[in-house]
Amino acid sequence: MRLRRLAETDRPAVSFTLDGAPAAALAGDSLLTAILAQSGHLRASEFGDGLRAGFCLMGACQDCWVSVEGGGRVRACTTPIAEGMRVSREMVQP
Repeated sequence: MRLRRLAETDRPAVSFTLDGAPAAALAGDSLLTAILAQSGHLRASEFGDGLRAGFCLMGACQDCWVSVEGGGRVRACTTPIAEGMRVSREMVQP
């Protein structure tokens, strides 16, 4: 299930690419919010227990790493979405 936006729907739209596919978010969203609103999951668990959606949501854990073209490995929960951002959910090593 994807996140469903209930408020602040009047913010400007932002286009980005998620795993090579066009995606949309709203200005001011974190990358994690943009990904979860688009697809409902952040990544597959490397331990085989299903899909993950982030854990602490404040940059303290290691659960939301994604790769941003030109920016390397970032935490999705603390990285703001930007127009044209190219994001990959493939597991990225430091």
